[in-house]
Amino acid sequence: MCRLFGFKSVLQSHIHESLVSADNAIGKLSEEHPDGWGVAYYVENSPHIIKSANKAIEDKIFQKVSGVVSSHTVLAHVRNATLGEKSVLNTHPFQYGPWVFAHNGNIKDFKEHKTALMMLIAPRFIRFILGTTDSEVLFFILLTEITKNSNYKLAVAKAISAVTKVVGDFERDNDKENIHTFLSFILTNGRSMLAFNGGKTLHYSTHKSRCPERDTCNFFNDSCEQKSDNNSQVNHLIVSSEPLQGINLWYPTLPGELIQVDEKMMFSKEKLFS
Repeated sequence: MCRLFGFKSVLQSHIHESLVSADNAIGKLSEEHPDGWGVAYYVENSPHIIKSANKAIEDKIFQKVSGVVSSHTVLAHVRNATLGEKSVLNTHPFQYGPWVFAHNGNIKDFKEHKTALMMLIAPRFIRFILGTTDSEVLFFILLTEITKNSNYKLAVAKAISAVTKVVGDFERDNDKENIHTFLSFILTNGRSMLAFNGGKTLHYSTHKSRCPERDTCNFFNDSCEQKSDNNSQVNHLIVSSEPLQGINLWYPTLPGELIQVDEKMMFSKEKLFS
């Protein structure tokens, strides 16, 4: 399966270490996930996306991009294709307007269910589906529900319920074969970020063991070095398929769980599906 990385912070931060330098950085994981990569970052509330069908660890563009990107919001993905050919059009993240999306998963028997799934998408979005993946279809199903409901948690719940009504429930066991339905994803519009555990593991971090800039950072407060309570304000949220090495402290999400930071950096965690 693929690998996901999402970052939302009150500070503009360079992402090179998370994507390239650590021993288990997302770029190095592309040795096992060789079917393309993408990085989305926001400048003046607008997403900028660079992606390639090449293996990230061997791609000089990936090395350059990950070294210079500095942003409040970043979403990165390395692909191990299950559906859809290896091409830029099928490479994550996908984007529409301010929204950017990356998926780690699969929809079982997608070809059989594609017509019914497309019926869940608002007609005005159909012409923007350029690739052949189940992931892009899932993205526009989510966007369809978001346009109906400003409560993003409710929109996600409705979208996942609609999909599983068509294809069957998503698999909760991360170790099952990739032919099963897995719906883990990260979704952001630059202001809010949401991550859903749809069976494939997602871990998150909202604080560090000890911030090396605690004596110089204007944004430093106790929450930078303490586990965040639900519905509390944080300075950053990092989401990754697996914990990354370094000073950030990581916690697993549960299958069916949604985590979010809103535009005021209020962190929340909620079980949408048992």
